[in-house]
Amino acid sequence: MSQSLSKILLHVVFSTKNRVEPIPGDLEKALHAYLAGIIRANGSEAFRVGGTENHVHLACTLPRTITVSKLLEEIKKSSSAWIKKQHTDCQSFAWQAGYGVFSLGQSQLNVLIRYIDGQHEHHKNKTFQEEYLELLHKYDVEYDERYLWD
Repeated sequence: MSQSLSKILLHVVFSTKNRVEPIPGDLEKALHAYLAGIIRANGSEAFRVGGTENHVHLACTLPRTITVSKLLEEIKKSSSAWIKKQHTDCQSFAWQAGYGVFSLGQSQLNVLIRYIDGQHEHHKNKTFQEEYLELLHKYDVEYDERYLWD
């Protein structure tokens, strides 16, 4: 085969550091658009970006040319710097050190997009920590809770 092709779909989740400094409400939509732009600039397809004041969800592809960790490093580094430039009261803004990334099939993509679109409603009754633990169980990811939160 002379051409290398792939389509690896990802569900990525990460929060603000310690979930203490929120994403300003008036900046949320612009941040999501900025995150989608970073994803695309790294050769990935951004299907949906959403979240709440303390975390984001990304539905995207993994480019053939970079690793998951490199993609997330670029997304978090660039968006953190962008947030700091947008609001003077966000000078200490930081994302958590880690992230959750889960693979999914094409048939699951529309369900994930609806899930991301419903984040504000979803979090009226559930914390980020509760949601994240549910995702780890759903995707059958082993973890040590001592190292889960920063």
